[in-house]
Amino acid sequence: MTEVKQIEEADKVLTPPQQIERLNRPGSKYFNLNPFDVLQVAPDTSIDEVRKKYRKLSILVHPDKNPNDKEKAQRAFDAVKKSWETLNSEKDRTECLGVVEDAKNRLDQKLKQKRKKLKKDGVSNDIPEDDPYYYQRELHKETCKLFADLAVVRQEMEMRQMNERNRQRQQEIQQQEAAKLKKEWDKNYEESREERVSSWQDFQKTAKKAKKRKSSKAPKVFKPPKVRMEQR
Repeated sequence: MTEVKQIEEADKVLTPPQQIERLNRPGSKYFNLNPFDVLQVAPDTSIDEVRKKYRKLSILVHPDKNPNDKEKAQRAFDAVKKSWETLNSEKDRTECLGVVEDAKNRLDQKLKQKRKKLKKDGVSNDIPEDDPYYYQRELHKETCKLFADLAVVRQEMEMRQMNERNRQRQQEIQQQEAAKLKKEWDKNYEESREERVSSWQDFQKTAKKAKKRKSSKAPKVFKPPKVRMEQR
């Protein structure tokens, strides 16, 4: 067994309190986005082995098994469960493997540029990452960072979609309110049609009567007598 494997195996053997602390450590919100890191399995681990590790970890950090620190245990348990559900989904697992591959390509490109710069400066292009242990450590950082970046992009996309759904819903409500008001207006208009017609007819009758009374009471026009011409 290589030194790197020995270190990895040693890190995996943790007591329940240590596992709970590991999954609640500073930056856990960032690190726990990487399901391989949470379950402490390599990306190429078979799904059967991943299941075994999940069951073991879920027992270790279960809140009922850790009554003295239930709150942290619950957060650790939730992280373990979510990671298992992710890797147990063929589609999600494939996406996660793609993230790991992209992280490796990014890291290799960075290291290539780092060696190129050292060579240009005329110094040894040996770098710490030539050591497998340090390479794996940097790959772990790069992988976790990429998982976090993708989570931010996903959250922003979900937020935009939610805002769009809210906008559409608000528009639907406004259209429904407008349609409701129009329907009520049309209903009231139809219901008051007879009353309006009756009122108009009454108005016309009243106007005719008033006109008739006015005509009958009108003063007679004075007609002066005709002037007779004087005869001589």
